[in-house]
Amino acid sequence: MSLNNTPSSERIHIGIFGKRNAGKSSIINSLTGQSLAIVSDVKGTTTDPVLKAMELLPLGPVVMIDTPGLDDEGELGKLRIQKAYQILNKTDIAVLVVDGTTGMTKEDAAILERIQQKEIPYLIVLNKADLVSEDDKCTAIESAQAAYKIEKQRILWVSAADQTNIYELKEQIAALAPQEDSKLRIVGDLIHPSDFVVLVVPIDKAAPKGRLILPQQQTIRDILEADATAIVVKEHELRETLQNLSKKPSLVITDSQVFAKVSADTPGEIPLTSFSILFARYKGNLHTVVHGARALDTLEDGDTILISEGCTHHRQCDDIGTVKLPRWIRNYTGKQLNFEFTSGTEFPLELDRYKMVVHCGGCTLNEREMKYRLKCAEDANIPITNYGTAIAYMQGILERSIEIFPSLG
Repeated sequence: MSLNNTPSSERIHIGIFGKRNAGKSSIINSLTGQSLAIVSDVKGTTTDPVLKAMELLPLGPVVMIDTPGLDDEGELGKLRIQKAYQILNKTDIAVLVVDGTTGMTKEDAAILERIQQKEIPYLIVLNKADLVSEDDKCTAIESAQAAYKIEKQRILWVSAADQTNIYELKEQIAALAPQEDSKLRIVGDLIHPSDFVVLVVPIDKAAPKGRLILPQQQTIRDILEADATAIVVKEHELRETLQNLSKKPSLVITDSQVFAKVSADTPGEIPLTSFSILFARYKGNLHTVVHGARALDTLEDGDTILISEGCTHHRQCDDIGTVKLPRWIRNYTGKQLNFEFTSGTEFPLELDRYKMVVHCGGCTLNEREMKYRLKCAEDANIPITNYGTAIAYMQGILERSIEIFPSLG
C-alpha cells in the first residue's frame, strides 16, 4: 500500500448484482475498459465476490465488486447467494444487471427490495440491448416502473456486446455517488500548522515488513495536509524524543498495544490518544465504542465475546485479536469467558449469543459496512467497542485518551 494510493476503505464501492449469465462480468469489463472479470457462457463462472480497486472515470477511485449469480443452485449455490447479499453491506452504489431478453425475475425483484430497504443508491441495467427491439425496450421499462415502483431515470438499456450506452452508464453511476464530507478529518482538525505530532509505532513480529499499517499511513498523510510535522518513534524511544524536542508536541498518538507504556512516558500536560480512538471518531462511532467499552464491567462467568476484525492477515504467535485481547479481558474481569473470532467479510447475522462485541478499528472497512456492523449490534442490544478503546478502558486511561473530544464529556 503506497501513500500515493487511495485506500480501499476510502473508495466508493460499486456492487454488480444479477442472475447467472445476465452479463455482470461483461458490464464490469465494459465499464472499466479492462478484462477484470472472467466472461463465459457457462453459468456460475463467478463463484465468490471479487473486489478490484481501480479508477473509474468520471467517478475516480472505486472498488468494483463482481458477485455470484442470484439464481445459483444447490447447497453451495445457496452459500454463494448469501455471499452476494452480504456484499450489500459494503455497497455504496448497487448496479442490478438484468438479462433484457427475459426481463426482471423473482431473484432480481428480491435483491432490489433489499437494496431499497437499505436505501442504497441503485441503477437497473437491462443488458443485451442489441438483441431487443425498440418497442420491447419501451415496454420493459414501463413494466419495471409499474411493478417495482422504480423511477424511469434508474433504468438504462445497455449492451456489453456493442458498448451501447456504456458511457451513459458511467455518467449515471457517477451521479449516484455520495457527496464527500470534507469536514471529516482523522486528526487534522485537532492540530495547527507547524505543530509537532508524535506517533508511537511498535515494530515487532506483528508489524508488516517494509511498511506501516494503513491507519498509520493515513494519519501521517492527514498531519502533513494540516501543514504540521509528524514524528514517528518506537515506544522505547518516546521518553527521550519528548525530552529532546525543541517544543512540546500538540498531541501523542499511540498504537493501542503499547498504550500503558506510552501513557506513563507522556507528561500529563501533553494530550494523548490512539489510532483506534481517532478512527472511531473519523468513522462516526466514537460515542458508541466508548459506551461499549464500559460493558466490560458487566461480564459474568460463561459469557461469550465476539472479537471481529475487518481484514484478514497472517496471525503471529502473540496476535492481538486472538491472543492478547482475550488474555487482557480475562485478567481485567477475573471471569471465565468464552471467545469467538471472525475476520474479513465474515460477520454473524445474529449476535444474540454474545454479551459484547470487540471490533478492530475497521480501517479496511468502508463507512457503510462499519455502520452496518454497528447497527447489527444496536438492533440486538449488544454493546460494541473497538480494540483501542477497550484497551484504554482496561488500563484506566480511556478518560485521558478522549479529553481532546469535549463533546464526549
